[in-house]
Amino acid sequence: MLIQNAVIENQGPFDVRIEAGKFQAIEEHLELKAGEEIIDANGHLMLPPFIESHVHLDTCLTAGDPVWNESGTLFEGIECWAKRKEKLSPEDIRQRVRKAVDLYASHGVQYIRTHVDITDPSLVALKTMIELREELKDKMTIQIVAFPQEGILSYPNGKELMRQAADMGVDALGAIPHYEFTREYSVESLNFVCHLAKEHDLLIDVHCDEIDDEASRGLETLAARAYELGLTDKVTASHTTAMHSYNNAYVLRLMRLLKLSQINFVANPLVNVHLGGRTDTYPKRRSLTRVKELREAGCNVSFGQDDIFDPWYPLGNGSMRDVVYEGLLAGGLMGYSDLMNGYQFVTTNAARTLHLSDYGIKAGNPASFVIMDAPNYYEALKNDAAVLLSVRNGRTIASTKPAETTLY
Repeated sequence: MLIQNAVIENQGPFDVRIEAGKFQAIEEHLELKAGEEIIDANGHLMLPPFIESHVHLDTCLTAGDPVWNESGTLFEGIECWAKRKEKLSPEDIRQRVRKAVDLYASHGVQYIRTHVDITDPSLVALKTMIELREELKDKMTIQIVAFPQEGILSYPNGKELMRQAADMGVDALGAIPHYEFTREYSVESLNFVCHLAKEHDLLIDVHCDEIDDEASRGLETLAARAYELGLTDKVTASHTTAMHSYNNAYVLRLMRLLKLSQINFVANPLVNVHLGGRTDTYPKRRSLTRVKELREAGCNVSFGQDDIFDPWYPLGNGSMRDVVYEGLLAGGLMGYSDLMNGYQFVTTNAARTLHLSDYGIKAGNPASFVIMDAPNYYEALKNDAAVLLSVRNGRTIASTKPAETTLY
């Protein structure tokens, strides 16, 4: 296959040759070989496939079942989900996850990191997701994080459930320090998870300080353990919305530790802004972590959607464009270069978070990419451009014909 006239990550145009499912050559001009299939990109934008850094596939498509989260708070969402968990079954999970994965695939996503609730003695969601990870691998690469939604120390047998998850073949271990009963439980949960992950050689992704409380400081503990245990960028701190409320003197000191630790960060702009600031009158906090400051400090930051039509977020459709748009807007990253390079939060930055190898449009890598109906990412973002083509390992998995509008 020869793709002609592709603008690769805002640069070009280039010709791209694909052979045996891999990028064989990328040059300004490549001669057509006899019998070779041609795709004319016509100056459209070509990007590495989109990555969902943070979502809960096991909870997707459950909003309002059995009750709605009327307050729009994190904690009512957890209460709603506790009720919905009673109805979980393998078939229920399979149907919803397959629908959600198809939504993602239609928007050019080929990699998903999903947090799966393990505060369930039967571990039905985790067992089913492990099966689906294998079943869906041709369409989607899925990483599974063992996520203790109701806490590790604060949930009966929470430690044992986490140990079981580690033995079952998850990709990463999680924690939720701000939801534990006490500060002491918070610290102990993080110490436990970091040591367990090191023992099993697993990644770590913690729901860390997802709260407006300035006193919620699980991040310093997580970063310190990552630094001391040599876990570095195998660790991800998701949300960290309390950082939005930290005083600047404390953040100045904290930044030194964050840089030393080399941990990753995931912000979830749609859900963070929706759930945050609920105890405020006016002014109301945006409750988004300090994306700009973290990036300027050299920390790796990616964006995730977090929830799709579930107790924590009543919208969502698998489009990473919406996530980037909200993240840049709420994060004050609206300069032209910020807009042009915004795709990196859901591509190259996210690839670092997920520890992906052989990712990107480069000779020798698997031929996985998307082509968008725009000449660059600024235009794609501004106009909500369609993903015209999504190719995975040289095989087309989704295509879209842009709508035509006639004005009268």
